Amino acid sequence: MLRRTYLTDGTNGDIFGPDKTERCKTIELPWLENAKRKSCIPEGRYRLKKRFSEKFKHHLILMDVPDRSLILIHPANNAQKELAGCIAPVTTITGPGTGNTSAIPFGKLRDEIYELIDQGVEVWLEIVKK
Repeated sequence: MLRRTYLTDGTNGDIFGPDKTERCKTIELPWLENAKRKSCIPEGRYRLKKRFSEKFKHHLILMDVPDRSLILIHPANNAQKELAGCIAPVTTITGPGTGNTSAIPFGKLRDEIYELIDQGVEVWLEIVKK
């Protein structure tokens, strides 16, 4: 589950596992009515799948996001400069839509979800307002 706090300049959140323990903090763009590449995505429940690209290497993609495509979970520390509607795990929130040391929590989250998917488990991310 991803619990969000919406702010004018960005969206901050916390990802929790099925055991209800926090896995990491997150940053996203602000809510701008689901505008492509400018807004965080709508609250909802999205299936996660493994994905690979040259730019982000092994990462995650959210499936069936309304009116959007290529919504990824990948490392970034500044939503306004590095995200186009995606979600970035971070170690610490430093401001609205900003954080630090993204690669570490991203790697842990990716590895945990990849392992579940490799075991045949469907992994879903439910996004809700905090």
